[in-house]
Amino acid sequence: MEKFFPEIAGRFAQLLPSLSGRKLAIVGHARPDGDCIGSQIALARVLRALGHEVICINPDVVPRRLQFLVDDIVFAKPDAVPSVDYTAIYSDCADQDRAGEKARARFPQPVASIDHHISNSGFATHNFVDVAAAATCEILAGVFLDNHFPIDAVTAQALFVGIMTDTGQFRFNSTTRRTFMLAAELVSLGARPADAGGEIYERESAGKLQLVQRFLSTFKMECGGRVCIGMLPDGIFAETGTSPEDTEGLVDYARAIDGVDIGVLIEERPNVIKASLRSKDPVYRVDRIAALFNGGGHACAAGLNMKNMTLAEFRPRLLAALEAQLARVSEPIA
Repeated sequence: MEKFFPEIAGRFAQLLPSLSGRKLAIVGHARPDGDCIGSQIALARVLRALGHEVICINPDVVPRRLQFLVDDIVFAKPDAVPSVDYTAIYSDCADQDRAGEKARARFPQPVASIDHHISNSGFATHNFVDVAAAATCEILAGVFLDNHFPIDAVTAQALFVGIMTDTGQFRFNSTTRRTFMLAAELVSLGARPADAGGEIYERESAGKLQLVQRFLSTFKMECGGRVCIGMLPDGIFAETGTSPEDTEGLVDYARAIDGVDIGVLIEERPNVIKASLRSKDPVYRVDRIAALFNGGGHACAAGLNMKNMTLAEFRPRLLAALEAQLARVSEPIA
């Protein structure tokens, strides 16, 4: 059988003996999505099966629609970790800041990072990064299979969810032959696509639908119709009975409009502006736009947070960055 990630799998197998006897903390990012939670759970379960004591760390709670994956894996916030020493492995984090200041202070020197973000800074002692992978769960699935590590049905489901969500249900351009091959292997090991889809995409609350309605009503076309920007004003979550996790997938409505190259969601919060950027083609490198505002992510999906900046200050700066990036992409090759 062909190897999926031969180089990464080999290095990961070589690392494991040095972790023997250590307590391991699998650290994920703020506002965790399916790939973050799925990769944390899968890595924790496999490492536990290999004899390690493991805990998962997140600055935010596991989203309601992903709780079905948790099973008996323990999740905790960084400041609630027991006083005993833990060795940190970051999962699906482009840098330590994505996990928050408390996690960075608690785990200043992570032993490893497993990730697929193009903006990954290589912050750990051992970095297992493949930017061509559609999801961190795709990397882990390949590494586990390449090394013949134990994958039970719960682990397979967690990995499948991470791949399914980060590929937009296998439709984003990051989806490859390898992605489908690994998904098929996971189904053969017990992953249940119908159950995963039902839990994640068919359990919307009435408040979430109100949030969608409000978001759609704010759409404004920019850059000659090539950019669509939508807004969520401060206080909208209390008004609709929703939470920040209900914003998952909203920005895709802006990107989905015919003729739009980049969709944008801007969230107005007390003392902070958050923005999500999505493009239809990696050529637009929205991670580079986000990086101008201390953000990052993928070529087609990125995010940023700006503290102590008003919407009136932020929006024109973002629009200028979008216009400049579109102009660069449109420039003829000399």
